Amino acid sequence: GVQTCALPISSGAGAQFVKQFVERGLDKAGIKLIATGDVTDDDQLNGMGDVVIGVINAHNYSANHDSAKNKAYVEAFRKANNGLRPNFMSVGGWDGMHLIYEALKKANGSTDGEKLVAAMKGMAWESPRGPISIDPETRDIVQNIYIRKVEKVDGELYNVELETIPNVKDPVKAAKK
Repeated sequence: GVQTCALPISSGAGAQFVKQFVERGLDKAGIKLIATGDVTDDDQLNGMGDVVIGVINAHNYSANHDSAKNKAYVEAFRKANNGLRPNFMSVGGWDGMHLIYEALKKANGSTDGEKLVAAMKGMAWESPRGPISIDPETRDIVQNIYIRKVEKVDGELYNVELETIPNVKDPVKAAKK
């Protein structure tokens, strides 16, 4: 039978984890990885090598996300960053700046904290990661989570989306209701 290994890894440590996984021969022992998406972080993925092909993971963004908004984002990001591929942290920054900009417009330029938070509640937009919104009750992001598989696309490794779990709210706050 196939053995799986599911471990929590802190963001940015995925490449080191994969290196240690291979050094210890776990890939050759037939152990398959199931991971969170930060293990197969887009900006580190190509450096991990073909050993990560087939890794199943779940996350909110892939540089391979198939939308016009993401294709434009990836192209602009690479151009501005010497060819570097964007990752989930960069798109989180993009979304944060977009939210602040739109909230300032909605609040007629007011920088009052309460007015800005009120303006943000319920906002929705198309992000490079897909559709997102701000839950008016919790003020947390509502976003798609994608089940992905690492595959080689045009000679590069990407997290290719297989399934979408739409409109996921913060699970901790949802459980407390």
